[in-house]
Amino acid sequence: MKTINIRSSKRCELIDITTEISRVLKESGVKSGIVSIFIPHTTAGITINENADPDVKRDVLFALERAVPNSGFHHCEGNSDAHTKALMTGFSLTVIAEDGCLVLGTWQSIYFCEYDGPRQRKAHIKIIESTN
Repeated sequence: MKTINIRSSKRCELIDITTEISRVLKESGVKSGIVSIFIPHTTAGITINENADPDVKRDVLFALERAVPNSGFHHCEGNSDAHTKALMTGFSLTVIAEDGCLVLGTWQSIYFCEYDGPRQRKAHIKIIESTN
């Protein structure tokens, strides 16, 4: 298992970590298999989405804020919306690796989803080599 560090700079943001995940895959030497990425935080998540137009990231965060505004919750830390948004995006992803590269669509990137920043965060990466 490898761990990468991620530094968020805003309360809510999507941070493209595709390059770091690709680097870990290349360093592993695995040509074919799966890459599992796990976020060990309850107020952050992970997703795959478009990487071409920055408005998409902005629109996703806008939609999440509309769906789960940061108001009306009882949790004393004031971050229940962040916990809920993390549940919506999830805490892990599995991506296929082939020929030593991540198998993603033309416009796809892997995004760390920060909902309670700014913070220093982590993502754990496990690469499982295919046996056939």
